[in-house]
Amino acid sequence: MTDPGTTLLEVPDTATFRAAMGNFPTGVTLLTQGIGDGTIVMTLNSLASVSLDPLLILVSVKKEGRMRPRIRHGGGYAVNVLGEQHHHLSTEFARPDRPEGQQAMARIGAVEGTTGNAVIPSAVAAFECRLDSEYEAGDHVLLIGRVVSVHRATDRARPLVFHQGRYTRLSGVQETA
Repeated sequence: MTDPGTTLLEVPDTATFRAAMGNFPTGVTLLTQGIGDGTIVMTLNSLASVSLDPLLILVSVKKEGRMRPRIRHGGGYAVNVLGEQHHHLSTEFARPDRPEGQQAMARIGAVEGTTGNAVIPSAVAAFECRLDSEYEAGDHVLLIGRVVSVHRATDRARPLVFHQGRYTRLSGVQETA
């Protein structure tokens, strides 16, 4: 039995699926690969913790996109968790004509991380990874990264949150689990 406010579709289409997934709030990150003239950056909200032993995270990128071959060739990447103050970067690096190279480095205020990939010092957190494995999944590829370095901002840092097609904020009220 379904809730009267719920629409049930047996065969969902792409628009319905996308709208339904929009009900799941996500953090917003910038995925970076390379440093200096070789830097590429893209906005990403498909980040998940996979394992604590070893430390593994998952990101998802387009199978035919420009990021996948760069990560495969370079052997690693960094995931920079954006804060509320980074809204403009999220929008800028979601565009197909986003900056690359030194221009991208300057726009995100990046420094070279321990893995030789761009890391944003003002990010809420950053995870530097070596590529562990990849799995094709439809029109995307799931990249599993072995975390080799973690950077954290202060506990007061507020993450950038995306929900129902727009940016939102976390409330100040927190309950303990």
